[in-house]
Amino acid sequence: MRNLNILILLCMAMSSVHCQRKMTKVSEFGSDLGMKIFNQVVSSKPTENIIMSPHGIASVLWMLHLGADGRTKQQLSKALKYSSQGTYRKLKRVQKLLTDSRNQDIVTIANGVFVPSGFEMEQPFIQKTNEIYQAVLRNMNFADPILAASIINQWTANQTRGMITDLISPAILNEATRLVIVNAIFFKGLWKSRFLPENTQNGNFYAADGNVYQVPLMFQRSTFNFGIANTPANVKYYILEMPYHGGTTSMFIALPENIGIPLSEIAPHINAQSINNWKKIMTGKKLEVSIPRFTAETETNLEKLLLSLGITDMFDEVKANFRKINRSGLLYVSQVLQKAKIEVNEDGTKASAATAAVLVFRSFRFTPPFTVNRPFLYIVWHNPTGTILFIGQVSKP
Repeated sequence: MRNLNILILLCMAMSSVHCQRKMTKVSEFGSDLGMKIFNQVVSSKPTENIIMSPHGIASVLWMLHLGADGRTKQQLSKALKYSSQGTYRKLKRVQKLLTDSRNQDIVTIANGVFVPSGFEMEQPFIQKTNEIYQAVLRNMNFADPILAASIINQWTANQTRGMITDLISPAILNEATRLVIVNAIFFKGLWKSRFLPENTQNGNFYAADGNVYQVPLMFQRSTFNFGIANTPANVKYYILEMPYHGGTTSMFIALPENIGIPLSEIAPHINAQSINNWKKIMTGKKLEVSIPRFTAETETNLEKLLLSLGITDMFDEVKANFRKINRSGLLYVSQVLQKAKIEVNEDGTKASAATAAVLVFRSFRFTPPFTVNRPFLYIVWHNPTGTILFIGQVSKP
């Protein structure tokens, strides 16, 4: 029976604002890869509420990139658009900007590396994960998988303020587990212009399943950046930017012009460059804004989605090459999972995500008021780095 070696990278992500073009390219490339995965998910679940973290997915893949070699690294490099030796310096800078203590929005990122005593890892991998992601090593006893999973899950829950729990199942841990890497990010932002709870009233929401539901619609009159965008097929949709109080993050809402237009008509055409283009056409307008109060929670198996993007060798127990983690060359990725959750209410937004990679040994046209009463997309965007921290669709609040 083959030994089991586990590497779990758990990631969380946050919200949005703008910076220098050369540095943002790195985070935008990762965001675009996550957006491609998001589009695959929503195309298969058009009537469900979805929340994902492109930044979380990219963070996991970048950490795997640190430990990869040969064709495995080449495939990750192509997907992440890795192009220079300075990339990791830029990633380190992105991490610093996301968690800048001067930000009034709360963004916390923590990384833990859980390994059994005696497991030999390559020092450059340890040093780089520590330098870029501030990952700290901790010895675990995986011979007791229930206890080990409990410790990792409790650590994850603590770092995400209780939003992400039960990430790791004891069933994927045993005495042969070699490595669990966990990256957790938590975000909390208050709206710059808050909604008053007393203005929230039930209203119609025309859901993707064809039904009309009564949902709580938050309401306010204020000035927001607003614009109208078009897809290549000339499908129009409205763009609304709702900044958070801290000034570095925003939520963008993309709403089809008409109730009959499905989100699938616009979602495939949205990426990091789209958001930069939106900023050029948006202007400040006084609006009467109504949006649903909503929560969403999604768990996604990413393996098939990554395979379709050309990241294949790392899932193959013969072809996978992670010799920069462990020189035996016997590691391969058995699965990649993500859990994400978002809560949007009158005060603001709380969001978190956890992405786990398991490595195993071989063995709208504007007419006030702006009422979001039909399925819409939302993006939480970090302007200084161009990072899409979260993206989701609301089909039914």
